[in-house]
Amino acid sequence: MKLGTLCYVKENGKTLMLHRVKKENDVHYGKWNGLGGKIEQGESPEVCVQREVLEESGLTITNPHFCGVMTLPDFHGEDWYIFIFTAREFTGELIDSPEGELSWIADEELLDLELWSSDTHFIPLLEKKLFSATFWYEGNELKKRDIVEY
Repeated sequence: MKLGTLCYVKENGKTLMLHRVKKENDVHYGKWNGLGGKIEQGESPEVCVQREVLEESGLTITNPHFCGVMTLPDFHGEDWYIFIFTAREFTGELIDSPEGELSWIADEELLDLELWSSDTHFIPLLEKKLFSATFWYEGNELKKRDIVEY
């Protein structure tokens, strides 16, 4: 089982996105993602998301807003549980990310990016209600989804 976080840093109608193009053996290679990664031993999701955003972008986020949980059963051989956040308050300057290329993308253009199919279903929910979403993939193809809004 993998536990992780994903954060969408937002400012002035734009979202900071990471184009995963630096590691060829990356399951996310070629996709655009929010920032985040695996929860380390003893970390809470809130601590993890702050650490991951700092490592991947150079930004220190404050007051991350919890939006929901994404479950990916048997995704590339493991169950993944991902805690999803947004952040509107941050300090620092962008760095050259070790994971890929960072870009501020206009919110209305987010769904036009090369995203995981699941992302197109939960990104519109980020500003609405708390949600729990389960997505079943076969390889990289989304086969089924179940989303509950609270």
